[in-house]
Amino acid sequence: MLPAPLTRAAGPRPSLVLPALAAAAALAGTLAAVAPPKLVLAAALALAVVLAVALHPPVAAYLLLATTPLLAGLDRGLVLPLLRPHEAVAVLVAAGLVAHLLLRAAAREPALLRLSFGRVDVAILLLAVTGSVLPLVDMALRGRAIVQDDLLYALQVWKYYAVFVIVRSCIRTPAQVRRCLWLALLAAAVVALVAIAQVVGAPGIGSVTRHYEPEAVNRPQLERGTSTLASSIAVGDVMVFSLAIAAGLLLRGDRRQLLLGALGLLLVFGTVATGQFSAIIAMVVGLLAFGWLTGRLSRSILTLTPVAGVAALLLRPVIEARLSGFHGGKTLPASWQVRLDNVTTHFWPVLQDDLNWLTGVRPLARIAGPRFSGIDFIWIESGYVWLLWTGGVAFALAFAWYAAVALRTVARIARRRADAVGIAATASFTALVVTVVLMALDPHVTLRGSADLSFALLALALTGSRAGPAGEP
Repeated sequence: MLPAPLTRAAGPRPSLVLPALAAAAALAGTLAAVAPPKLVLAAALALAVVLAVALHPPVAAYLLLATTPLLAGLDRGLVLPLLRPHEAVAVLVAAGLVAHLLLRAAAREPALLRLSFGRVDVAILLLAVTGSVLPLVDMALRGRAIVQDDLLYALQVWKYYAVFVIVRSCIRTPAQVRRCLWLALLAAAVVALVAIAQVVGAPGIGSVTRHYEPEAVNRPQLERGTSTLASSIAVGDVMVFSLAIAAGLLLRGDRRQLLLGALGLLLVFGTVATGQFSAIIAMVVGLLAFGWLTGRLSRSILTLTPVAGVAALLLRPVIEARLSGFHGGKTLPASWQVRLDNVTTHFWPVLQDDLNWLTGVRPLARIAGPRFSGIDFIWIESGYVWLLWTGGVAFALAFAWYAAVALRTVARIARRRADAVGIAATASFTALVVTVVLMALDPHVTLRGSADLSFALLALALTGSRAGPAGEP
């Protein structure tokens, strides 16, 4: 077991700041003399991030929570090869934390980080191993070619564990947790505004969202707000997770009651603007989970129902467009039928062949579309089928254990604490329940943007807890 959380919160001494600033200035001067202006600017921003985190570690979590929802929909390679911009930010803040450790070691002072390891870590690592190492080994043994995208998909859970570790290690006080929760709320508000602007056809919104459209795949439709995540499904998750944060702050008597009420209203509108049935299901499930855990189920229903009704009325075209697919109850919407056909036609037969359901097929969660169909890829649109496809029974069992361990842990914390940590635990519990339920539809545990928030909330919920022999707080 690693050292328990440090309690001293002193800032960096001048003896540490001055050498760090001098080194940064020297590096910036060297780059300015030999590199193009754009590269110099990018390097200066990267250096500023690393230096800020090195001198004040909580900045790492603040940056991740504030920027990930706004950058997650951008494509790979825009900043660093193979990385999306929000992943590049994660790399920079991780480098800043390493620099912090080196600076503190040079000054012979303890690092201002919370380094611990508990049962939740074990559960996430087991999920990562069964979803990456085991399937890749199985592919090698079976002689199946491993392509670059197999490796990228295999790294997904590891990436979210990195987010979890970064946030947990650098956030050490309830005040810092509260700041993180507010940053997550404000970022979600921007996501909601963009989604609403999309579906109402606000002037100029297309010039913004076009940067977030994935090429030739899942092109946004008018009735679905994809916002800055390039995924209406992920937007729905972020809205519901953030609603749990806002509701938790309201329940605990935060003094910004009016602002929280306005943000909650905006998040409900953002949920409806996704045009996704899964988002409505997420809101209902999240409401039940939040109400059950807090003992405020009736009050939560009475508060949210009229707000959701007003949102549905004002965004009526979105609702009508989605309901029209049922043709008066005679048929399933085309998107639902396609989803069902994809699973039963393209994925189940492969899983049933050669006991693939037992060990998995490969981490790459897609297949090539039929020739001359105009479809580049067919994606797995069921989270539980995705678990079997990626890592077989072992991966599915690892997910079940992760969900059980995380839910039990955060529920215990939420009931014991009434501060910002308890609010984070309540929001984390809500996010986990929504994820478990909606995994029947899509791989919500690894949805870009929403999974980042879910794992960050889990880390915030563990702030101040001490990992015991069983990893219990």
